[in-house]
Parts: sequence; structure tokens; C-alpha cells
Amino acid sequence: MALDKSLISGSMTMLLLKLLSEKDMYGYEMIETLRNRSQNVFELKAGTLYPLLHSLEGKGLLSSFEKEVLGKTRKYYTITKEGRKLLTKKEAEWEQYKQAVSHVLAFQP
Repeated sequence: MALDKSLISGSMTMLLLKLLSEKDMYGYEMIETLRNRSQNVFELKAGTLYPLLHSLEGKGLLSSFEKEVLGKTRKYYTITKEGRKLLTKKEAEWEQYKQAVSHVLAFQP
């Protein structure tokens, strides 16, 4: 079953920040990691990912650097101090949202 795209887009910033809080990554690595960890639920396209990364970088939440690996130059992204603060806030918001939805769905009149 395909998920509503608005559910995915609303949480993508948090998910990307979470990945980058673990280690620096390049774009395709993020796409593959999200796909694998979500058991193919998050099928992010490069055309969706890169504008989001550029936006997050423009807001000071990420920074980027180039690194040569096996003869290829790749652009890696790293989370900033401000990005870590936002991730902490987003995780707390997510927990509150998740609990509220669970309570509503579990309600038995």
C-alpha cells in the first residue's frame, strides 16, 4: 500500500537530519539508506532530495563538502549544530504526534 505523499513530505526533514546525525552522507547514499531502513516505503527521487538538501543547507541546518572516493568526487552533507537542535525538536514533536494519533485510534467508546 502506498503512503499518502503528504505524510512522507512532512517528515522528510526530520528523517534526513536523523541520517546525517549518524554520519556524513552523499545523496544517493541517503536515498538508499532511507529505502532500506523503511523496507522500501521511502522511495525518494533525486529530484526531490536535492532541492530539500539545498534548502536545509540554505537555512544553516546542513553544510556540504566534496570528497574524492575511488576516483569520483562526491558531495557529502553534514548536519550542523543548528540542524541537531532542530532534529531534537522534530523528534519531540513526532513523539507527541505519534502518541496522540495512537490514543485516537485506540479509543473504544
